[in-house]
Amino acid sequence: MAVTDEAIEKIKGMIVTGALRPGDRLPKESELAAELGLSRNSLREAVRALALIRILDVRQGDGTYVTSLDPQLLLEALSFVVDFHRDDTVLEFLAVRRILEPAATAMAALRISEQQLDALNAQLDKLGAEPSVEELVACDLEFHRGIVQSAGNSVLCSLLDGLSGPTTRARIWRGLTQEDAVAGTLREHRAILAALRDRDAEAARSWATVHIASVEQWLRASL
Repeated sequence: MAVTDEAIEKIKGMIVTGALRPGDRLPKESELAAELGLSRNSLREAVRALALIRILDVRQGDGTYVTSLDPQLLLEALSFVVDFHRDDTVLEFLAVRRILEPAATAMAALRISEQQLDALNAQLDKLGAEPSVEELVACDLEFHRGIVQSAGNSVLCSLLDGLSGPTTRARIWRGLTQEDAVAGTLREHRAILAALRDRDAEAARSWATVHIASVEQWLRASL
């Protein structure tokens, strides 16, 4: 194991065991290096690496702190990696989304409030029957984000939020080139919303699967 990797593992171990908690300030560099049996250089590199992935927060003139460790914050690193995807990996992102999002939609059917349902319905009503492709895709992102947020799992929400970006261009492309794609998407949105209103988790799961799989199948055929 590289020296820096060892330093990262030791700091991570302190956080996992509770020796360092969210919001805690790390001991002085010289003290922490001695405590962990590390050189100050390797400790410094480890701190820099952990700061990049939002585990630590280096505040100039104040010290280094453990962040809140909130899932949304930590999973921003995933979004950064996702931004470098290649076009030929979009199918893989869609496949992962097809696995995770129906489960989140089923969870939402049992937790979503009437106010949240009304907000989703208002989004669809505002969109109208003949939106532009760009308007539809923007609404699609917000519609699914609202459902996943209501599932009550911040980790799942952050993962799906990060995965939705790479599929946006494919969804726009489909809307522009596939006949009836816009109308089909609107019908699927209404079906998902109806299942959520009925508190029917399995129907919500099924419609979400159909909705995502339709984009995946179209893209697979197009490529």
